[in-house]
Amino acid sequence: MTVRPAPGPLVRISVVICVYTEDRWGDILAAVDSVRAQSLPAHETLLVVDHNAGLLRRLTDHYGDSGAGPDPETAADTGQGVRVLANAGPRGLSSGRNTGIAASHGEVIAFLDDDAVAERDWLHHFAAAYTDPRVMAVGGRTVPVWASRRRPVWFPEEFDWVVGCTYRGLPPGRVRVRNVLGGNASFRREAFDAAGGFASGIGRDGDKRPLGCEETELCIRLARARPDALLLIDDRAVIHHRVPADRERFAYFRSRAYAEGLSKALVTRSVGAQAGLSTERRYTTRVLPAGIARGLRDALLGRAGGAGRAGAIVAGVAAAAGGYAVGTARARRGGPRFSIATLPERPPPPGGQPDDDRAAERGRGAERGRGAEQPGREAGQDREPGHEAQRDPEPRQDRETKPGRGARREGAA
Repeated sequence: MTVRPAPGPLVRISVVICVYTEDRWGDILAAVDSVRAQSLPAHETLLVVDHNAGLLRRLTDHYGDSGAGPDPETAADTGQGVRVLANAGPRGLSSGRNTGIAASHGEVIAFLDDDAVAERDWLHHFAAAYTDPRVMAVGGRTVPVWASRRRPVWFPEEFDWVVGCTYRGLPPGRVRVRNVLGGNASFRREAFDAAGGFASGIGRDGDKRPLGCEETELCIRLARARPDALLLIDDRAVIHHRVPADRERFAYFRSRAYAEGLSKALVTRSVGAQAGLSTERRYTTRVLPAGIARGLRDALLGRAGGAGRAGAIVAGVAAAAGGYAVGTARARRGGPRFSIATLPERPPPPGGQPDDDRAAERGRGAERGRGAEQPGREAGQDREPGHEAQRDPEPRQDRETKPGRGARREGAA
């Protein structure tokens, strides 16, 4: 369908970065610096620390009590302000995000991984899409930055979601999708008013198994609460995501694929297999067979890694299928469940009062949410496949010309 932004002012965007370990200190500072350098300044940046008192103190000392320096109002207007918060909920990424949502003041909340940096126009491209009032979520393109400085020859681009990046098989441009990927995504505040927050018990939780799918579950829930909602990705909203050396290994690849199967079993238990696996069917029946064929062709032509990539795709599918089978069996025995957060009222902006119109909209959103099915209320940073996308047929008048735009980049679809 056509997705054409209407004229209007750009929205204010709050950026939430969830952090949990001092091992990523340099990455965290780089992520914040990339937000501060945006062509469209962020309204604010929130660093949410996941139950790590030492990191909380260190970041508070580094950015100051408000992170804004001597002039908080000027800092907020120019996107320089940083607020450091403790995760107010249970340990885990979902609760950290919910803490950031509840504390933020922008009309849109964007999420950036703590080991990623955003290109200068990242927020600009997000904001442009929100001039259409139907748009409730916008994601972008995530490019891997390999610790070894090059993609492992055996690692298939079709499985870049294993390391939290955009995978091969997604169409380019601005397209409508079933779900966005949380490490490079944004949501209109109304989306949380209508559907609630991220579900706890389904995604990442510190050092536990690398689960996922919390964004998928939220987006399916949002689509049910707001059938008129548009969820998009725009491949011009680019971030660069660091892939550490231990995630370049086959053992992590297999573990992450298995965990994805476990997560998908939780989601489908809640929303049903038709919604929970709708786009995975296309991925497994079209995208992955084409990847296997390319790998075998490269092997026959004597190109490095061809057989390894084909074998990795087969192994990844098998691991994910095994995880799904185990997760489904556990669910039938009354296994793990997840819960959906009810977010508190939005706090008033510093020195101001709550916007009555927005408070009224929150009430309208809650009514819409109550009238819709709420999956997950009875059922239990790397992202998963699951974008059912269609290309925007409209000419892209607002696309800038960038060097190498016509060439396929590593990690892109």
